[in-house]
Amino acid sequence: MDIEKLKKNAEGRGFSFRYFDTGAEAADYLTGELAGMTVGFGGSGTLDAIGLYDRLKAVCPDVVWHWREEPDAARVRAMTTTAYLCSANAISETGEIVNIDGTGNRVASTSFGHKRLYIVAGVNKIEPTLERAVWRARNVAGPLRARGMGMDTPCAKGELKCYDCRSPQRVCRNLIIQMIPMMGMEKTEIVIIGEELGG
Repeated sequence: MDIEKLKKNAEGRGFSFRYFDTGAEAADYLTGELAGMTVGFGGSGTLDAIGLYDRLKAVCPDVVWHWREEPDAARVRAMTTTAYLCSANAISETGEIVNIDGTGNRVASTSFGHKRLYIVAGVNKIEPTLERAVWRARNVAGPLRARGMGMDTPCAKGELKCYDCRSPQRVCRNLIIQMIPMMGMEKTEIVIIGEELGG
């Protein structure tokens, strides 16, 4: 994994880029960046692990996360906030961000509706190429999420890989590749943490 290569390529694509050795350092930075804003969260083991939700609740007028309140209403409210935070299923060293979604709230919010977008990920999410990043999203992150949710899918019950199933509980229904920041967003920032975080 080459953090300098990722930084150079991400910035060349127009993304802002930050690296922190620890989740605590990243949480300190993001708390300062987002103080006073309304903030929406996408489902993320990474954001949960660094304790960012509780820290932002103390300094932001509204912090919305469907993991902490009624899910359907929270997903809609999170789409109207000034800033949105989520992780990535994978990030390529060539600078692309790959996410898979089952409900669509993360795909929608990383594409439209916010002035700021922060993609927060551990070093375990970094892959050398876009092809490997898509492979990781489908064959590692998706199955791990399905297992964590106790879904009745082949990837949750069998070998850790994508079966391209048609299960009604399938969590990987949409795949998005962010190549450059979306029009209308003031800032899209990749925040990498030098720890293994999330699936």
